[in-house]
Amino acid sequence: MCGNNMSVPLLAEAVTVSGTEKETAAVTAFSLFSVRHGWADTLTAIRLPYVKFICPHAPKIPVTLNMKMTMPAWFDLMGLSPDFPEDESGIKKAAENIKALIEHEAKNGIPPNRIMLGGFSQGGALSLYTALTCQHQLAGVVALSCWLPLHKSFPLASSGNKNLPILQCHGEMDHMIPVQFGAMTSEKLKVIVNPDNVTLKTYPGLVHSSCPQEMAAVKEFIGKHLPRI
Repeated sequence: MCGNNMSVPLLAEAVTVSGTEKETAAVTAFSLFSVRHGWADTLTAIRLPYVKFICPHAPKIPVTLNMKMTMPAWFDLMGLSPDFPEDESGIKKAAENIKALIEHEAKNGIPPNRIMLGGFSQGGALSLYTALTCQHQLAGVVALSCWLPLHKSFPLASSGNKNLPILQCHGEMDHMIPVQFGAMTSEKLKVIVNPDNVTLKTYPGLVHSSCPQEMAAVKEFIGKHLPRI
């Protein structure tokens, strides 16, 4: 990767899965508490040859939900319910760091409309918030087993990009982030963007995890919205 990575904090320890030919698109992927190498291995299996995957590592912060233990997380979590208070400043700071990464990629030849954000659980939540508040029109968002942070601030907080494609995937046996939360998020997203651009896929028997069918749907979504050029 060209450019000065030190000026973009998220790139300092990111794992990049490079394309096998000229890279004309990028997917930045975030996991729950950022298990970056495992996420990178998963993405390697579904990568397209002209797409590079960037898997940043979350900073270590005290997490209230985990008895204030310090661990990698994108922002603090007080609870996993729409009624719990949220770490507004932490969410916004994390989103700004992702936007800095988008600007970095744009300066190095991949325009924002060829950049997609995606993630699992907290990482998916952050991807949704960042894409919806980004001033650039991105290629899309992959939101796995997650929710929309600061949902009460929308649609006012939205940057107004109504044509953002969003793929949500959720396990029907997810006890950490119940599938009902995914459905509630889907309905909220349809108010923020063109409802035809929001797709929610659910998977019977799947807990707070992923499965081959879900990854196949992700690969199809990336190929559709980041076609070869």
